[in-house]
Amino acid sequence: MNLKNEFGSGKRSMVGPLLIRLRDLGLLVTGLENVSPSMSRAVIEAFIRLHEKGLIYQGSYMVNWSPKLQTAVSDLEVEYSEEPGTLYYIKYRVAGGSSDFLTIATTRPETLFGDVAIAVHPQDERYSKYVGKMAIVPMTYGRHVPIISDKYVDKDFGTGVLKISPGHDHNDYVLARKLGLPILNVMNKDGTLNEVAGLYCGLDRFEARKKLWSDLEETDLAVKMEPHSLRVPRSQRGGEVIEPLVSKQWFVTMQPLAEKALLAVEKGELTIIPERFEKIYNHWLTNIKDWCISRQLWWGHRIPVWYIVGNDCEEEYIVARSAEEALMRARDKYGKDVEVYQDPDVLDTWFSSALWPFSTLGWPDELAEDFKRFYPTTMLETGHDILFFWVARMVMMGIEFTGTVPFSYVYLHGLIRDSQGRKMSKTLGNVIDPLDTIKEFGTDALRFTLALGTSGQDLNLSTERLTANKAFTNKLWNAGKFLLQVLPNRDNVSGWQNIEACKFNTEGYLLRLPLPECWVVSKLHMLIDAVTESYNKFFFGDVGREIYDFFWGDFADWYIEASKARIYHSGDDSVALVAQTVLLYVFENILKLLHPFMPFVTEELWQALPNRREALIISSWPQTALPRSTDLVKRFENLQALEEKEVLALLSKLDLDNIHFADSPPEDAKQSVHLIASEGLEAYLPLADMVDISAEVQRLTKRLSKMQTEYEGLKARLNSPKFIEKAPKDVVRGVQEKAAEAEEKINLTKNRLALLKSTVMLLQ
Repeated sequence: MNLKNEFGSGKRSMVGPLLIRLRDLGLLVTGLENVSPSMSRAVIEAFIRLHEKGLIYQGSYMVNWSPKLQTAVSDLEVEYSEEPGTLYYIKYRVAGGSSDFLTIATTRPETLFGDVAIAVHPQDERYSKYVGKMAIVPMTYGRHVPIISDKYVDKDFGTGVLKISPGHDHNDYVLARKLGLPILNVMNKDGTLNEVAGLYCGLDRFEARKKLWSDLEETDLAVKMEPHSLRVPRSQRGGEVIEPLVSKQWFVTMQPLAEKALLAVEKGELTIIPERFEKIYNHWLTNIKDWCISRQLWWGHRIPVWYIVGNDCEEEYIVARSAEEALMRARDKYGKDVEVYQDPDVLDTWFSSALWPFSTLGWPDELAEDFKRFYPTTMLETGHDILFFWVARMVMMGIEFTGTVPFSYVYLHGLIRDSQGRKMSKTLGNVIDPLDTIKEFGTDALRFTLALGTSGQDLNLSTERLTANKAFTNKLWNAGKFLLQVLPNRDNVSGWQNIEACKFNTEGYLLRLPLPECWVVSKLHMLIDAVTESYNKFFFGDVGREIYDFFWGDFADWYIEASKARIYHSGDDSVALVAQTVLLYVFENILKLLHPFMPFVTEELWQALPNRREALIISSWPQTALPRSTDLVKRFENLQALEEKEVLALLSKLDLDNIHFADSPPEDAKQSVHLIASEGLEAYLPLADMVDISAEVQRLTKRLSKMQTEYEGLKARLNSPKFIEKAPKDVVRGVQEKAAEAEEKINLTKNRLALLKSTVMLLQ
């Protein structure tokens, strides 16, 4: 559907509701009827204030034009891609009756109708004799242009002769303005050639290119074509090739705004995470160009500028907050019978979006309750791909209109790519619908998967990752079900009074706990500190991994199993009570730590627990710096406590009668597999009827290979200068620790393999 045809030709009107639902096309176009009046007021106010300060102006400049969308687009909305193209070599005859000609290489021959000069380098001796003469532009009925010299020309590109088409090339435009050359436009807004192109008028730019080359060949003005790799500018929205055109547009002078935004980072008022994006931010703002803010679209905020009907001079305009104000001011200046019409263009979407941190809070009314309470905020979280589109502009506008940066931190997440690291697109057919993913894996599993990514780095979303985190969600759910089974009933008042009487915030109480309980509570307290610190540093990926490892590796796989010995086999209610209390204490704190990642399953489990007085989302954050015993943690990890035979038997699924603790090796030590678990802890496993040594050798060999691969990956990261220089110190230190731990495990596994292999030789 052609919206222009639907609404008629001529000036576009945004007055009144514009709401069209094109059901058959699945397209919904909305106007301003859904926009808050206060926010529209903020956009108009921002434009007027910038204009009053001389920071908004109207001018004819080179812009990026989208022939498909029929609008100007900003530099940030242009994507460049390396594509195969062609270099066309064309003869330009030297005027004056000689048979000499200059050969020019160009990738866009159709723009020659807009040539205003031919340029060579001042030191290029091949062409010095032609400087000051005139050349004849091909296929233009003998139009002459001057041959000039300028250092801008690259002697080594093509033939060293450059056609200057300032109406259709950004660099030529800058050169023409410097030298005072005229600007000649040969292109219509729809990408067809205009009347300046003569016989080619009305042809699409690419059709004209083909016909022109054919005609040049017929007239012996075509020299040759050769393949040439091009950096093609394409519209981020429509994908079509962008056409540089000189057009009258509205611009914002950016340098004074950018200087303040740069200073905010320099003074530490604004922190960008990850830090490497700070350099990109600084480079862009340092080299910023004026911002073209007008768009030729059907939707958006109308530019608050009015012109006088019948006055062809568009330099005379009125900036006003409403049509009524514009008309009143026009009558004061031009008489009572004057009529006005509003500029048909709309503002760039990013202009209104740049005001978002304060326009949503009641600005320009700085006494608005929301504005006073919530501006500025602490942190903005967004994708790294819109650092310039949105973030930098919000910073500039926030400082300009409020005098304060809108947020203290900017956290930039990566983009979501497919499992092969490719950008998702309909063409590749690799687009993942979040709703389908949620239906299959659950909202919490998807959130957790995405949150585990490293800040600023793109994340490859795979089924394997989602499946693993769905299993994690199920594990969490099953742990909650187990707790509900072993905790006292809701109506067991005395049981719950006993549980609530237990306090884990004193070292004395902690050290009185049995070893498994002391171990898991100590590990929890360590986790709370580590997670809280990571949250404060915005290391969200580390937070997720730390909670995952503790819950699955320590709590679910070890302590829940250990608690079963307390609850089901101890025969002592007081022992069972301690286990119940620790289970609840650890689990509810896990839910608190995990809630920002997995809000739905954690809230459901929290409220399913007895005696929950408030929702998890408003509960207090776990206290930090709680007591812990590193010595007892080490003891449990080594399984050294004699009184914990029951736990060891249950965890190892061994017969209790077959577990013996001693201070010296057993008599049949030579017929046993001897393992050194750690310093001070050795295990002797009798070979008879217990161990399939061949199978164990195969298992350990595979495990060793996997560990070796992981270790080499860690070492490769540590040997990369880029990683060491750019990664945060905490991340580097973490990788170093993992590498050291991996090396230790590899050595231990090698020793075990050697022992098993020697045992096989002994038995043979």
